[in-house]
This record gives sequence, C-alpha cells and structure tokens, in this order.
Amino acid sequence: MHAVGVDIGGTKIAVGVVDDAGTILAKVRRPTQPENPESIDAAIADAVKELGQDYDFQAVGLAAAGFVSADRERVLFAPNIAWREYPLAARVAERTGRSDLRVVVENDANAAGWAEFAYGPARDASSMIMLTIGTGLGGAIISDGALVRGSAGFAAELGHVRVVPDGHPCGCGHRGCWEQYASGSALVREARRAATERPVRAAGLIRLAGGDPSMIAGPHVTESAADGDELGVELLHELGRWIGVGAASMSAVLDPEMYVIGGGVVAAGDMLLGPARDAYRGALPALGHRPVAPIVAASMGNDAGIVGAAALARDAASSGE
Repeated sequence: MHAVGVDIGGTKIAVGVVDDAGTILAKVRRPTQPENPESIDAAIADAVKELGQDYDFQAVGLAAAGFVSADRERVLFAPNIAWREYPLAARVAERTGRSDLRVVVENDANAAGWAEFAYGPARDASSMIMLTIGTGLGGAIISDGALVRGSAGFAAELGHVRVVPDGHPCGCGHRGCWEQYASGSALVREARRAATERPVRAAGLIRLAGGDPSMIAGPHVTESAADGDELGVELLHELGRWIGVGAASMSAVLDPEMYVIGGGVVAAGDMLLGPARDAYRGALPALGHRPVAPIVAASMGNDAGIVGAAALARDAASSGE
C-alpha cells in the first residue's frame, strides 16, 4: 500500500510517494511562505494532487517541526512557522477534495526516527532513541516498537533537557538545555568563538570560511578536522562528548537498545561518533553490569521525514486510528 509523506520546511516542502518497503517512488517540491500557513496547505494539496495522477494512495503523513497534538491532527505551536493551534490535517484534507484520504500530522523528529527504526539501522531493534543534530537537537523515542508521544503529544523534546544549570540561553526561554551543547549551532558557536579568541590556532578554519570568522559553518569544521586540523578535531570531539554524556543520562531513564544519530554533522563519521561512544561509556551508570547501547549513524538522510511520515500515516489508515 502506497502512502505520501510530506517534509515541511520553513521555505519549502518535499513530498513523496512511498511504498511499504520505504522506497520513494516519486518526489516533488514546492516553495512555501512560513508566515502564511495557508500557502503551506495549498502547496501540500497541490503536490498531493499531482502525485495522485500517477499513484494510488489513501494516506498522507505530514512531518511538521512543532508541537503536535496527541490526536495528530493539529500543530499547537511551531517556532519557525506561524502555526498556533492550527488544524493542519483538516485544512490539507479539505484542499485535496478527497474524502477518502487519511491525513496524519507527526512531529518531524518522530517521523525521521520512525524511518530509521522501520527501515534503517534500528530495523531489528525493539527500542531506540534517535538524536537529530541540526540547528537544534531533535529527538525520537521508540519503546517496545511504538513511538513515545506522551499524554499531550509533547514527548521526546530531548534537546530541552537541562544539562548545565544557568548555562547558555536557549530559544525555549530557559538556560543550559542539551541542544545548546549538542547541536550544529553549538558547534558553530564554539568554532566562531575560537576563531575570534585564538585566530592563529584557528587559521585553517578561517581560511575555509573565506577569511571571515563570522562565516564559519559546520561543514568547515568537519573539513578542517578531516584534514587533520587540531582545532577542528577538538571541536568535533567536544560536540561528541556532549552527545555521549547526554545519551548516558537518557539510558538511565529509558534504557534503549541503541542510539541513532542523524543530521548533517554526522558526515564527520567517527570523528564525531567515536568521542560520543567514549563519553557515553564513561558516563553510563552501572557500566560493566549492563549492555552498552551502540551509537550509530542514521542511514535515511534527507528522505527520513518523508519516509517516516508516510509509514506512520499508512499504519494509522490501516489500523483505523
């Protein structure tokens, strides 16, 4: 049974038809305006209609970056799109003109996590935590084969677990959240600070950024580390350390079978994941008396949101949820 998955970004959407093996059969993109939710509704409906000319499907999953209601019909709040108590599923269904279509809204990190669980490195596991290292730190928790959504649908906001009292300020309004130390933004912040405070040591990074420390980006750090630059290696090591230390705390609560790490910075490979594994083992409670969960790279890449959203919508349609 085919289903459609929609990955909703701030300025564009990617929409794909996905089969039950997790393969994307066709994909289209549309531009959107984040300040105008109706433009997103219209773009999704237009893409769904286009794909419906060549493929048969009865379910559409919408991967949305925001707080999704427990019934998976509304986006209650989104930081980068003007969704506030927004009935996204109903609006999209109405615009498609198809009464037979089951539309499901899912948090984007949950959708990506489900793709890695169903079709990626965790496909043989029964429990998993996914950490998406991007601008922030996204999370998905799967326990006994099911997504953990919580009573209101807000579970797995792992990036906002506090790890440093009175630490760096976070966009959520608090300080010291995990994502302020274990994210692409944290990596860039520390790289730019090092370039400003220690320009001689950061000469390689500054060169990669065209001579302007304020233009240093995550890929520059990875590239410099791959070339053996001491500062680049140190920055990735510190990011990995924060990932591992935080994961050890998650294991104390949830005891997952494995961790899957996604996001662009995973291109650094073992330069990042090696320090994460070392820090995880070093901080894991009862080490030596419990299994050590493997920490592995995600495999679905930028298609994870589409694939996971489609799979979750297909499951909801099949079960009658």
